[in-house]
Amino acid sequence: MPFAAMLSPAMSLSTAMSGLRRRRHGRRGLALWLVLALGVGLGCLITPAAAQDGDDAGAPEGSADATAPDAPPVLAPLSWPLPPTALAVEPAKRLFGAAPAPAMGKREAIGFYSNGCLSGGLPMASNGPGWQRVRLDRNRHWGTAALIHYLRRLAGDSRRLGRNGILIGDLSQPRGGPMLTGHASHQTGLDVDIWYDDMPATRLTKEMRETIPATSLLKPGTRDLDETKATDSLARLLRRAASDPTVERVFVNPAVKRWLCRWPYAGIGEERKWLRKIRPYWGHDDHFHVRLACPPGMASCHAQAPPPPGDGCGGQLDWWATDEPWDPAKQEPPKPPLLLADMPAACRALVEP
Repeated sequence: MPFAAMLSPAMSLSTAMSGLRRRRHGRRGLALWLVLALGVGLGCLITPAAAQDGDDAGAPEGSADATAPDAPPVLAPLSWPLPPTALAVEPAKRLFGAAPAPAMGKREAIGFYSNGCLSGGLPMASNGPGWQRVRLDRNRHWGTAALIHYLRRLAGDSRRLGRNGILIGDLSQPRGGPMLTGHASHQTGLDVDIWYDDMPATRLTKEMRETIPATSLLKPGTRDLDETKATDSLARLLRRAASDPTVERVFVNPAVKRWLCRWPYAGIGEERKWLRKIRPYWGHDDHFHVRLACPPGMASCHAQAPPPPGDGCGGQLDWWATDEPWDPAKQEPPKPPLLLADMPAACRALVEP
C-alpha cells in the first residue's frame, strides 16, 4: 500500500510528506515515520518471482533483475582499491560495487546493458529544474552524457505536461558493471528508473529520499491497474519519455501498457509508433525503466535488437493476461553471477588496482 494511502485515502504523497516534515523534529513524528516506512518497505518486497527490470536476455522482454525470496544473501562490497587476487575469483558485482568514483578516461558505454561497464561516467545532480533524485546512498547516479542530457530534457518537459517534475531512481554505479542488488541491467550508463509519482512541489529531505516508498499503480493484491492513479499527465509523461529519438525501450508493468494502448490520446496510425517502445515486463508497477540506444559512433557499446513491429497492443499483450508469466515453476532459474572474465575485456581496466 502506498505510504500516502496509509495516512488517508484522499491524501497525496506530497501532502503526506509535507505533514511529516512539519513534525520531523518531534519524537512522536519521527517514530510514526519510521514505523510506517518500515511497514511499507516490507510490503514492497513482495514482487513477482521473475524480475524488476528487463534486459532482453531471457523471457519475452528480458531476464530477472529483482532479488527473489530464495536468493542467496547479499554480499558486502570489497574495500577499494581492490586486492589483485579478487579479480579472478570474486563475482564482478563485488568488484564494481566497490568502486567509489568513476574511472577517468574516454567517456563510453562498454558492452551490453546486462554485461558491460561505464568509462568516464558523469553524475546526475541530486536536484535541478524539474527533478529530484531518490535513494542517494546507493551511489547509482552515474551515466553517459546521453543519459544525463535525456533526463534534463525529460524533467523540463514534464513541467509543461502538468507535472511538478520527475523523481529519479537508479542510473548506474560509478564504473557501471553488475550491482550487488536490484538490477541485471543498468551496467553501461544507459538505463534509468523513474518513479510514476509526481515530484513533490517542495524539496525532499535526505531522510525522505532514502525511505519514502514509490507508489504502485496496481490495486493491492492484484495484477490490475488502479484507474484512480492512472492520470492523464502520467500518460503524457510516458509518451514523451518514449518519443525521444535516443530511447530504445521503456519498460512498464503489463497493466500500464494495456492502459496506454487504450488511452484516448495515444493517437492513430503512425501517431502510435511511440507505443512500440513501451514494453511490458514483470514488476515496474511503481516505476518505469528507460533504456537509451547506443550513442551514435560509440563502437564499444553493443546494440540491442529493436522491439517487434507494431504498437505492441492487441494480441501482443495476450500472453501477459494468462497465468503462465506469473507461474514461478515456469520461470528460468537464476543465472550464475558474472565474473570479470565473462565481461568485455575493456571492463577489466576499470577495476584493476
